[in-house]
Amino acid sequence: MGAQIREYRQRIRSVSATKKITRAMELMAASRVVKAQQAVRESTPYARALTRAASAVATYSDEDHPLTTEPDNVRRAAVLVIAADRGLAGGYNSNVLKEGERVSAALRDQGKEVQTYLVGRRAVSYYSFRKREYVAEWTGSSEKPSFDNAREIGERLVADFTTDFGDGGVDEVHVVFTRFVSMVTQEAEVIRLLPLEVVEGVEEPGEDELYPLYEFEPSGEELLDTLLPRYVNARIFNCLLQAAASELAARQRAMKSATDNAEELIKKYTRLANQARQAEITQEISEIVGGAGALAESK
Repeated sequence: MGAQIREYRQRIRSVSATKKITRAMELMAASRVVKAQQAVRESTPYARALTRAASAVATYSDEDHPLTTEPDNVRRAAVLVIAADRGLAGGYNSNVLKEGERVSAALRDQGKEVQTYLVGRRAVSYYSFRKREYVAEWTGSSEKPSFDNAREIGERLVADFTTDFGDGGVDEVHVVFTRFVSMVTQEAEVIRLLPLEVVEGVEEPGEDELYPLYEFEPSGEELLDTLLPRYVNARIFNCLLQAAASELAARQRAMKSATDNAEELIKKYTRLANQARQAEITQEISEIVGGAGALAESK
């Protein structure tokens, strides 16, 4: 009986230590997710405005720019998968990696070769463990990405997009990331980054509106040369920020659930330990009473 009580107490100590860790991780994620949400709110209007501007120039300038021209035959597609550097975030990593698998499979079904680019150690581990090839990786900044991270990724993708197919270039670029909807909802999403695709871009005018007239100075080509790389970097940065906010929200939720489960286990083991102690005391009293009765009979 004593061994059983010791076992329960050891489990209570172990679960209590785990609870302290999960509680600390929950509080850290909660403090960071506020800043991550603010970063998403601040970057999204700029990314949308830049998309509209790039879309307007591409639509009304009649310029054939490499980043806006639809290829006649898409033979190779790039897929950028944005995951986390760490786990303990519920289904966050598995959801985005599954979406990346789905997109890659769909592209292959269309007869396209797929080149994968990875963000986050979890994505790298996932592909390395399965011995799957990938072209490039970026790790170490999933929770707090900087614009320099986005620029580095964007420059690599643009360079590969503007490289000839025979030299290893790609014909289109897709990004798989997790969009932050709310603290409860984060959704894996796919966008086609290149060639330029109007996402929030030029809207159809209403009944009382006229199509805008644009004059480009300098030329439309020079504007596109300036705007499009910024558009790519801004879109990637916004995707990284959305993913960071989603990761932190998912981790806070997962750690809160783990903390709640730890509390329930502590209550359960405490109750079992008390029951075992009560049984031990009852047994001791019974032995004392039995011993006293035997002693009285012997007299």
